Amino acid sequence: MFGCAAAILQGCGDAATTTTPQKAADDSGSKLRIVATTGMIGDLVRRVVGDRGEVVVLMGEGIDPHLFTPTASDVRGLLAADVVFHNGLMLEGRMGSVLSSTDGPLDRSIAVTEILPEATLLHPPDAVGHADPHVWMDVLAWSKMIDPIVRGLCDADPEGCEAFEANGLRYQEDLAALDLYARSVVETIPAGQRVLVAAHDAFGYFGRAYGVEVHGIQGLSTESEAGLADMNRLVRMLADRGIPAVFVESSVSRKNVMALVEGAASLDHEVIVGGELYSDAMGKPGTWEGTYPGMIDHNVTTVGRALGARVPDGGFRGWRDRTDRGDEGDAEVEASD
Repeated sequence: MFGCAAAILQGCGDAATTTTPQKAADDSGSKLRIVATTGMIGDLVRRVVGDRGEVVVLMGEGIDPHLFTPTASDVRGLLAADVVFHNGLMLEGRMGSVLSSTDGPLDRSIAVTEILPEATLLHPPDAVGHADPHVWMDVLAWSKMIDPIVRGLCDADPEGCEAFEANGLRYQEDLAALDLYARSVVETIPAGQRVLVAAHDAFGYFGRAYGVEVHGIQGLSTESEAGLADMNRLVRMLADRGIPAVFVESSVSRKNVMALVEGAASLDHEVIVGGELYSDAMGKPGTWEGTYPGMIDHNVTTVGRALGARVPDGGFRGWRDRTDRGDEGDAEVEASD
């Protein structure tokens, strides 16, 4: 299927270019047609564009972007879009070269991570030829993705530019509060237990931003395989350091995580599954976890409770309500066992 999609996007030449719908110059009353590859990007775009655009997300709940293959309908949506926002850094895997093309039918596609300086990016050993793409795990770094989104929307709809800029600034303020919440929770985890073990290596930026040691069973891409030696090393680490919990992910098989639990048990160390985290995809649309703040709130709250933090009642929303009222003394409530 991907071969067909690539052929449609890149190999059809003039036919694809001439039949691609364009936003007419005199069509100022219509809404922008926007495609975002992931829910994390789509959430930013929706908050910035407001009611001046319709946003379609290609990779929804539970979809692994590393393995995603576009359908014919996806391709038609990409071709019809006024602007496309994608992550870049090889997150979209099989679609990356198509989305990054600047002279084909998707020349309106913007890689939001391109603005990040090289020093901001992580380069784990298995990231051959590209950086770790999971930037959204660092809330402050991800909030910077609003800037290229605002610019892309302003280029597509100059009349809406003032609104886009105002919406973007408001959302960056919200994300600054979310970042502060994450820090306030993690700093209450006992220092020896600030260890996050998950199904694949998606939490590197989270670890760097919030002071958590991170271990992924698989590498950056879920296409990589976990080696037996790596599994045994993680099992021994869990037992030797008394780590209480490991975590499954919503878009990745839990098989390897359960193998860790069983391995630790064989060494007389009980490890629980601390919960399901959102890594490469957000939660169900229409739910709190189906938004970017809800995704991060869920992850921080889940990790915090499993590792012994003092987690505010109501998570981020409860914490923010109390801090906005000035009840900072009550902002932290013991919520872990």
